[in-house]
Amino acid sequence: MKVKVAESRETGTISIGDLPLESGTILPDVELVYEKAGPKNAPVILICHALTGSHEAVGDKENPGYWSGLVKESGHVDLKKYQTLSFNVLGGCNGSTGPLSINPKTGKPYQTDFPFVTVRDMVFAQKKALDILGVAHMRAVLGGSLGGMQVLEWGVLYPDFMDMLLPLAVTPYLSDYAIAFNNIARLAIFQDPKWNNGNYSQDAIPEHGLSLARMVGMITYRSGDLFNERFGREQRGPVGVTHQEIAYEIESYLDYQGKKLTKRFDANSYLYLLKAMDTHDLGRGRNGIEEAITQIKAPVYAIGYEGDLLFPTKDLESFIDSLQKSGHPADFHKVETRFGHDGFLVEFEKWGHLLEGKLEL
Repeated sequence: MKVKVAESRETGTISIGDLPLESGTILPDVELVYEKAGPKNAPVILICHALTGSHEAVGDKENPGYWSGLVKESGHVDLKKYQTLSFNVLGGCNGSTGPLSINPKTGKPYQTDFPFVTVRDMVFAQKKALDILGVAHMRAVLGGSLGGMQVLEWGVLYPDFMDMLLPLAVTPYLSDYAIAFNNIARLAIFQDPKWNNGNYSQDAIPEHGLSLARMVGMITYRSGDLFNERFGREQRGPVGVTHQEIAYEIESYLDYQGKKLTKRFDANSYLYLLKAMDTHDLGRGRNGIEEAITQIKAPVYAIGYEGDLLFPTKDLESFIDSLQKSGHPADFHKVETRFGHDGFLVEFEKWGHLLEGKLEL
């Protein structure tokens, strides 16, 4: 099914058939939802989304996509020059096959019967979809965070398929520090009685647990300096009345962000995608990262963001340095920002030109 919502944009669902996963499981009847924007015959840029993102990078006038300030006509990723493609990841909850999908063996939603997937599985699925769509080569693969993990895996798994790799706010493996926060987020969901081992109805979702998990994430996505500057200990009510009071603006902000996510995201999908991120290690099963990078052929142009707690810029810079020492074309740029990890979603005026310049090479 294709739904054209603008002259240069369409969304649709593509069936890619059965998908062999890294685990050895065969996932049947897999579907991926996609967004396509830009001129039909223009060079293709694949955009890979982050944890709670979706295929809607561009969106439309009524519902702008998460990167609509970056990817647009005459933008840093210019939709007059390039065609962008973006898929909702395998395991997601925006239409692609995931825990909310119907298990053909039972006729009921998979929920926690859904098999574990990895970042590599996501890329395998995207490659099958691109083959069906008739895309034989891409100008670039671009993405941040979980999207950046996919970018790096694309470079190893399908090294001849793109002209360049553009990973943002990512490292070649997920750190123990980041895994620790993912574990706390998981525990928040598990301890919500409504989670019920993943067997909940859409009328009684584990809202409290997912909301708390999101709050845990929010305090890692941005820097302490930004939080302190934005909220400045501002109070919205008296302190010391009850233990459950929301007395400070920062508390109100986190409460709002947590509840907001529960309106658009599935708790089981959140768990599966966190686990996929935990498995991210470019060197896993490849005799280490140094060996893995020898399989990359496309130039790697990476951007890191000051104060990124989850994906430290020093680790990304070290990865690029290893590529350069091996003679591989690569470079790294650090963006000065108070937004920390979320820098790849904002302040496009600070770094969008870096992407634009590379795409014009």
